[in-house]
Amino acid sequence: MTIPDRILPALLLCLLPISLLAETPEEKGLAIAQEADRRDSGYDHYTNDVKMILKNKHGKESIREIRSKTLEVENDGDKSLTIFDRPRDVKGTALLSFTHKEGPDDQWLYLPALKRVKRIASDNKSGPFMGSEFAYEDISSQEVEKYTYAFIKDDTLDGMDVFVFERYPVDKKSGYTRQIIWMDKEQYKERKIEFYDRKNALLKTLILTDYNLYLDRYYRAHNMHMENHLTGKSTLLLQSNYNFDVELTDRDFDKNSLKRVR
Repeated sequence: MTIPDRILPALLLCLLPISLLAETPEEKGLAIAQEADRRDSGYDHYTNDVKMILKNKHGKESIREIRSKTLEVENDGDKSLTIFDRPRDVKGTALLSFTHKEGPDDQWLYLPALKRVKRIASDNKSGPFMGSEFAYEDISSQEVEKYTYAFIKDDTLDGMDVFVFERYPVDKKSGYTRQIIWMDKEQYKERKIEFYDRKNALLKTLILTDYNLYLDRYYRAHNMHMENHLTGKSTLLLQSNYNFDVELTDRDFDKNSLKRVR
């Protein structure tokens, strides 16, 4: 069977990567973000462990051990629960996040020493999470709708072909004016992110490495290193023990049960 000449151009167009079909920098940046989101959708839920290594400007380290649960929500952002197990002074501290595609996220922090649940106000989302270099807004799922985009250029990073594009937070209370993303062209995974503060100065850089493949489709970075260029501090997240077979429901992310987290 032969394909008629009038159909062939349209067929070839459908086979092109979506990012190559966009025309303006804004369209291409959005298309790349949408394709990355599409490739990472459908995992439903998972749990994992995290070792958080805090380093001050003098190189002194402190280590925290964390458990995390994540639930994918249809037509909205993720729900996540982060529980601190060690050291003793933070044991039992837990953060519950409901990320939304539109509007501010909902976040609650349980402080066992005070035996109370504290809601994180929108004005405080740019503040540091548990003394780390990650802000509360950094640890929410980064939904496509939370940003506008602009493609910058094609480039290489550590031998990989990458897209470089900017994204601008829609939330006026964000701690950032913009972020620059280096995303690999093969798997559409973030490899480097630069964060610019409200004065449009480079504040932090996040490097993501050691990606592992799960369920033959979903990649997760096992090494996330955030460096603060203003303070000289850094935070390293070492992620491990991903389990996509565990059964999680909305009941596992009930804010009223935060005090009973173990």
